[in-house]
Formats: sequence, C-alpha cells, structure tokens
Amino acid sequence: MTIAVGEDFSDAVLTGQEWDGRSFERCDFTDADLRGLRTTSCVFTECTFTGTDLGESVHRATAFRSCRFDRTVFQHSTVEGCTMLGSGFVDCRFRPFTVRETDMTLAGMGRADLRGTDLRGIRFREANLSECDLRKCDLREADLSGARLLGTRLEEANLRGARIEADGLVQAVLRGARVDSMTALAFAAAHGLHVD
Repeated sequence: MTIAVGEDFSDAVLTGQEWDGRSFERCDFTDADLRGLRTTSCVFTECTFTGTDLGESVHRATAFRSCRFDRTVFQHSTVEGCTMLGSGFVDCRFRPFTVRETDMTLAGMGRADLRGTDLRGIRFREANLSECDLRKCDLREADLSGARLLGTRLEEANLRGARIEADGLVQAVLRGARVDSMTALAFAAAHGLHVD
C-alpha cells in the first residue's frame, strides 16, 4: 500500500489517474485538478479538498474520514460503497451526483444542494443536513437517525422506509413528501396529534 502523510498536492494536475489501495493522511489537495480520478479501496484521513475538482471521478470502497471539502466540485461523480465518516462539505457542487451504499455518518452537509439525487439506503446517522435542499430526492430506506434536519427541504422526497426521528419530522419541510404509514403516524405524534 502506498502511504502519503502530510504531503502537499496543492494545484497538482492528476486527471484521469487510477489509485488502488493508497492511503493519504493529512494531505492537502487544495485547488488540485482530480477530474476523472478513479479510486478503489483507498483511505483519505483528515485531508483537505478546498477548491478541488473531483468532477467525473469514481470512488469505490474508498474511505474519506474527517476530510474537509470546501467549494469542491463533484459533478458527474460516482461514490459507491464508500464511507465519508465525519467529513465536512461546504459550498460544494454536487449535481448531478451518483451515490450508492455509502456511509455519511456524522457528515456536515449543511445547505448542500442535492435536489433530485437518488439517496436510497444512504446512512446519514447524526449528520448535519440543516437547510439542505433534498427536494424530490429518493431517500427510501435511508437512515436519518439523529440527523439534524432544521430547515431541510424534503418537499416531494420519497421517504418510504426511511428512519427519521420525531425532531426531524418537526424541523424539516415535508410538504408533498411520500411516507409510509409508520412515518405518517410518527409525524402526527410529533406534531401533537392523537391518533385513535
């Protein structure tokens, strides 16, 4: 396994590369051009991706742990079977974005625009999704346990089978969202209704 610790990749042009089984710790990818990058079973720990272009990249079974994504471009990228545990995303460009079977536990994604994205089964446990735009997203079977959903826009989202707590049901904007009967009952109870 190739291991890089504390290396500076700022402004590097690394387009179209394929990385397999590499490890990066506290590395700086600020303003790097990583378009078309393909990673498999790589690990990024506490790395910085400020202004980084990850457009059209593909990441499979890769871990981004406690990384910082600030104004990062993810357009036309695919993230599959990955973990982004504790990573923070600020002013990133996602859409269109493909994400499958990924763990976003404790991720900070406040105000992210993911409208219309397929987020089925994604784990957002304890994530900060405050003021995110998740309108028309497919969130079936997603785990939103403990997620912060203050002002999160979930209009017309599909939440059938999603795990979402009472606080989230009160704080999010849910007009037109599709829910199953259990979530509907939880929504009613969270809003002080008595269902007989």
